[in-house]
Amino acid sequence: MGPVLLAGAHRHQEALSTLRTRRARVFTVDVFALDFAGHLADPDGPMHGSELDTSLLLYLAPQLVRMERAQDFVLPARQTARYRGVTRSLPERSPGSLGRPTLATREKGERLYKMIYERIATRVLGAPVPTVP
Repeated sequence: MGPVLLAGAHRHQEALSTLRTRRARVFTVDVFALDFAGHLADPDGPMHGSELDTSLLLYLAPQLVRMERAQDFVLPARQTARYRGVTRSLPERSPGSLGRPTLATREKGERLYKMIYERIATRVLGAPVPTVP
């Protein structure tokens, strides 16, 4: 069996890093640590339910996305860093997202997915640039 790649963040990465197996190598990757410059219109992303998350879901599981309910929720600059990446909770006034999910598209999600897949495969696994499934 080849390597198993699990994307997680913070506490999830710590928990996943304790997995032990005899048949596979397990890696954890903080996807939010990747540089998305040039890939997102929202310079404050990625954040919970933002352009990044919503675009990826529109590509991977569009049946789970209700774009008619998407609402942008932009925080003041001084609060943005607190909620960047994966957060424990959302601000009280949030409609369920942070950032600008209305900027999301399926096409953007496909490009983001391929970029993430390529970066993980080449940098973590040392593989040549793969064909995205």
